[in-house]
Amino acid sequence: MDIITIVISGIIGIALGFGIAKIIEKSNISNLIKNAKKEASSILKDANLEAENIKKDKILQAKEKFIELKSEHEQVILSRDKKVAEVEKRIRDKESQISNELSKAKKVNDEFEAKSNEFAAKIDVLDKRQSEVDKLHKSQLQQLEVISGLSAEDAKNQLIEGLKAEAKTNAMSHIQDTIEEAKLTAQQEAKKIIINTIQRVGTEEAVENCVSVFNIESDDVKGRIIGREGRNIRALEAATGVEIIVDDTPEAIILSCFDPVRREIARLALHKLVTDGRIHPARIEEVVAKTTKQIDDEIIEVGKRTVIDLGIHGLHPELIKVVGRMKYRSSYGQNLLQHSREVSKLCGIMAAELGLNVKLAKRAGLLHDIGKVPDAESDLPHALLGMQWAEKYGEKEEVCNAIGAHHDEIEMKSLLSPIIQVCDAISGARPGARRQVLDSYIQRLKDLEAVAYGFNGVKNAYAIQAGRELRVIVESEKVSDDNAANLSFEISQKIQTEMTYPGQVKVTVIRETRAVNIAK
Repeated sequence: MDIITIVISGIIGIALGFGIAKIIEKSNISNLIKNAKKEASSILKDANLEAENIKKDKILQAKEKFIELKSEHEQVILSRDKKVAEVEKRIRDKESQISNELSKAKKVNDEFEAKSNEFAAKIDVLDKRQSEVDKLHKSQLQQLEVISGLSAEDAKNQLIEGLKAEAKTNAMSHIQDTIEEAKLTAQQEAKKIIINTIQRVGTEEAVENCVSVFNIESDDVKGRIIGREGRNIRALEAATGVEIIVDDTPEAIILSCFDPVRREIARLALHKLVTDGRIHPARIEEVVAKTTKQIDDEIIEVGKRTVIDLGIHGLHPELIKVVGRMKYRSSYGQNLLQHSREVSKLCGIMAAELGLNVKLAKRAGLLHDIGKVPDAESDLPHALLGMQWAEKYGEKEEVCNAIGAHHDEIEMKSLLSPIIQVCDAISGARPGARRQVLDSYIQRLKDLEAVAYGFNGVKNAYAIQAGRELRVIVESEKVSDDNAANLSFEISQKIQTEMTYPGQVKVTVIRETRAVNIAK
């Protein structure tokens, strides 16, 4: 019974505790709800206040924007009103001006009508007087015919015949005097023009030779240039066609070649190699190829500078290249570009003295010897070859004829042609300007190379050692080792039978085989 009582008491305690907990929980929930309602009402109140403030701010901003836009609109309206007022004022001024012009025009018109009426009256009076004068003149002629026994037409014919005979006599006398005076002064005037032309052009003359000296800092560089067993110097000579002489001359290497272009390429390439320090056959070929391209660019630049200096415009690019190549050519030892520039200036001065086209004369003078710098050998004389080039590249007929006729190969058809011929002779005949021996020597070396090029398989041919050696480079695919020996013999026999030369000529045939692959 005690256990039951305890259990029942426990159950009743638990029930009472659960009930009390429920009552406390409800009380807490009620307090929470009240607090939440209070916070919500407070937040809502704050939100309403903030909304009111924002609303007031937006209203104020809108009013300010409205006032600003209104002010801008009023400014625009005032500006337009001002422009309209200015336009109206200009219109009123124009109207006033037009009114004044109309009144003036009306006044002038009235004066013109009055003058017209006055002139009409005067014309009527003059017509009457003219008719009276004609009647009097006719009457006087009739009286003269009666007195002289000749009609007016016969008298006029006699007078005309007499005047003709007198005028003819006077004209013949004047022509004879003019011819005699021209005969006496023509030669003197021609000499005067030529002398004045020569005096007004001063040109320095310098005869080029076939040797260039390359200066080095020390003799140690000579060994690097020669290379192991001479392979570097052989590669340089084969690539440039220039004989390189390394002797006991202190701090100097001699480059020998009759072709100034080859000599300049060799000099520049050697300078680059010595400066860079890397000297071996592959590097030599690379530098020589780049230097050759550089010289080609320099030729174009020299041509452009020349035509600009002489004031010649519109020259074809190919002709500009030809003019640039003249720098590296000589005519009887005289630099061809310097000669052509001098002839151009002489022609311009002489054409100005004679009242001819100065620009055409200078153009023809510059181009007169372009046939001396062909890319390939030609059988035509240089004057005719130059004329063909000028015609090909669109030069005028007078210029082409002057180029072709300056050595009398064709007939002269304009006054420019004898001027070019005379100025060419003036420039070439100047003391010290030319040297026949050097030009014939260079021609012999060119002929020597041409003999080698006449055989199949020849890639390059270079005359070196003043023409005492001919170095021939052949294509390995076309010429075998056995054929190389035969080719050397055949070339030497042809030189011996066809050419005249002092001493002896050594013919060296070089055949090189290369295997090239690229690792990628």
